[in-house]
Amino acid sequence: MKLLGSLTSPFVRKVRVVMAEKKLDYELVLEDVWSDDTQIAAYNPLGKVPCLVMDDYGSLFDSRVIVEYLDTLSPVGRLLPQSGRERASVKCWEAVADGLCEAAAAIYTETHRRPSDQQSPAWVARQEKKLHAALQHMEECLGEQAYCTGLNFSLADIAVGCALGYLDMRFEHLNWRAQHPALERLHEKLLARPSFADTQPLAPVV
Repeated sequence: MKLLGSLTSPFVRKVRVVMAEKKLDYELVLEDVWSDDTQIAAYNPLGKVPCLVMDDYGSLFDSRVIVEYLDTLSPVGRLLPQSGRERASVKCWEAVADGLCEAAAAIYTETHRRPSDQQSPAWVARQEKKLHAALQHMEECLGEQAYCTGLNFSLADIAVGCALGYLDMRFEHLNWRAQHPALERLHEKLLARPSFADTQPLAPVV
């Protein structure tokens, strides 16, 4: 399998962490979707990463679709409950974490890729509100639990860890740890796992 992606995308990192946790072999192919010669549209009509190109040359896109598929490929370290309320809870955590990433990415794109005279402070403020609401929601739901859904490590923790790592990379000034000690505790625990330590985004970033 080939994973098309970038080293800065939290969604690509989520897939890479799942690959590592599931002990699956793959080739990472770096793709700059902002480049004029990007080939991503040949595999994903939306022109986004991550995109998983499989051995039969079929492709899957959207990180949530990809990781759900990957979890079925190996019984090692099941990351998603099979069904029921427990599965819905994990997916809800993933949705909140992904939503945080989407809001953060929207802010970064608006403030770094649009000319300053075309930027919308109101749009940025709207995304910042989502970002802070997501952090507070996750902090309250995590509480004193060992992991997002209780005692067991799952896809929920992977999604949250990748979101927090993205904030560290793009928004150092945010200092999210100051008001979210439970999330900080979880993040430090996750960074001790090889799957997270080996996929931390590297500077310089653009």
